[in-house]
Amino acid sequence: MKNLILRTITGAAFVAILVASIVYSPFTFGALFAVVSALSTLEFCNIVNKQEGVRVNTFMCAIASIFLFMALFAYNCGYANVLIMPSSVFLPYVAVLIYLLVAPLYFGRQTALQSWAYTMMSQLYVALPFALLNSIAFVPYPMGPLGTAYVFMYPLAVFLFLWSSDTGAYCVGSLLGRKIPYKLFPSISPKKSWVGSVGGTLLALGVAAIVARFEPSLTLPQWMGFALVVAIFGTWGDLVESQIKRQLGIKDSGNVLPGHGGFLDRFDSSLLAIPASLVYIYTIWSM
Repeated sequence: MKNLILRTITGAAFVAILVASIVYSPFTFGALFAVVSALSTLEFCNIVNKQEGVRVNTFMCAIASIFLFMALFAYNCGYANVLIMPSSVFLPYVAVLIYLLVAPLYFGRQTALQSWAYTMMSQLYVALPFALLNSIAFVPYPMGPLGTAYVFMYPLAVFLFLWSSDTGAYCVGSLLGRKIPYKLFPSISPKKSWVGSVGGTLLALGVAAIVARFEPSLTLPQWMGFALVVAIFGTWGDLVESQIKRQLGIKDSGNVLPGHGGFLDRFDSSLLAIPASLVYIYTIWSM
């Protein structure tokens, strides 16, 4: 009972902080997710470093994730346009990447290949998806002073659809999982069922219908397509992290959030849902 109360309080505080940061301003959005990206990257590096022969520079990988996030923030929000070469905002990130590639030549040459592989995975699997949230949050707006506008509903919708999908999958799976015992990926996540996945997707579609009433920039079918993409790729994102943890022999990526594990455990679904959402939204805008 005490664990349930702690889990509920932590979950409510987590949701409140995330929603408030996204809605309040682009700067609170940027500050929050720069920190989340760094902490998630730290967790990933810490868990892979538990393997024999793996030595990833956790601190520099976390710094790299912050530089990547802030570079895409500046580039997408328009602040980089004041520079002679806007793409120069990526130079600090490139410099850290070069260091991460060169350092294993001098420290731990016997394990350099593993270090490079996990270092690059920390950036592609963890840091890049969070950074791509900037490309979802800022949309072209020629009438604005910087040529872009911050639309908080787009990044917020990603998480609303993920949360509703997870909630629906849990509730429907708990109610009907035994009656319709068809597992989604039993070798990776034995508790996930097809019926739960369908239930979660339907709830996400229902939330999309509500969002469409408040944000008319997308039509109802487009919002529902957005929710469908998030629900499908969010499930795959969850399964990817489950496979990583299963292979590493761990239950949680960390213990920062009491009752919920670590940041990777809370954001695992978003690591595939965010890039997929970006592709979906840009496809709609280009039509």
